[in-house]
Amino acid sequence: MARSSMAAVLAVLAVAALRCAPAAAELPLVEHPAKNDGSLSLLVIGDWGRNGTYNQSRVADQMGKVGERLDIDFVVSTGDNFYEDGLTGVHDQQFEESFTNIYTAQSLQKPWYLVLGNHDYRGNALAQLDPVMRKLDERFVCMRSFIVNAEIVEFFFIDTTPFQLKYWTHPKDSHYDWRGVAPRENYIANLLKVHTLNKDSHPC
Repeated sequence: MARSSMAAVLAVLAVAALRCAPAAAELPLVEHPAKNDGSLSLLVIGDWGRNGTYNQSRVADQMGKVGERLDIDFVVSTGDNFYEDGLTGVHDQQFEESFTNIYTAQSLQKPWYLVLGNHDYRGNALAQLDPVMRKLDERFVCMRSFIVNAEIVEFFFIDTTPFQLKYWTHPKDSHYDWRGVAPRENYIANLLKVHTLNKDSHPC
């Protein structure tokens, strides 16, 4: 869902703007060096897992061409990685049909840093977070919330889907996999604590 992906992007930018160094210890940190010349290039995508349909394959083809021209270092995914209802488990064929077999361009054989979207929570959310996925495709680096340190910039990935109260109270016909997140209040408080401690102890 576009609104969910946009919320994730805004959260990433907001936290990054307020961040000082000590906060890094609160979230998993992934080191990704910049190029030798100090530059960095990347692509950002969201709402893409369509089994190749809805123009996904055509977009993937263009991503490959742009990725080659820019010599990208990695890809960022803002969520809704698999439609309509996430993955059923770590061996769901949709992982290959929507990811591995679609983004085949040489330029896209770089790390993909991903967070979950609301559609991902409608399936087995833990499947995408499972380290097994990296054994199936080493590009797939998905965690709930984490930081990528690319030397010249740090990218904050914050899972904001649990912030949306309506997904908990009015899920309509959908089921959300809140394992590892519930209770919601604790999840939100823990993320906010990272920012509060950082702001009070180390003002930017």
